[in-house]
Amino acid sequence: MAAPTIRSLRTPLGRVRGLGAARGGTHHWWMQRVTSIALLPLTVWLVFSLATMPDSTWQQATAWIGRPFNAVLLLAFLAAAFHHTAAGLQVVIEDYVRGEMARLGLLLAVKGVCVLLWLSASLAVLRIAVR
Repeated sequence: MAAPTIRSLRTPLGRVRGLGAARGGTHHWWMQRVTSIALLPLTVWLVFSLATMPDSTWQQATAWIGRPFNAVLLLAFLAAAFHHTAAGLQVVIEDYVRGEMARLGLLLAVKGVCVLLWLSASLAVLRIAVR
């Protein structure tokens, strides 16, 4: 009697790369959930804070950003928002872009743009807060 063969649900490419169902996707999935949960209270705080100062001058707005509590929450908002954006766009690119090189190029471009925008926004907040 022959031994039963064990079939794998992984694709041949997945077996070669060593990637399975739980190797990379779960971390990405969890980070999407963590950043979305973090963005809920941060977005509510930011919207209500900005809604309370509709007629503020430039000096009042920069003074508001300069408060340590507000600066820290703004930096946390920026980090979570840009991380969440990059991860979400990565999923869209991986799902809909065909061609390995096009996919890789778009992923690098999106992550690069998100990092540059996050750095620019964070430096602007820090520059105002340190004054």
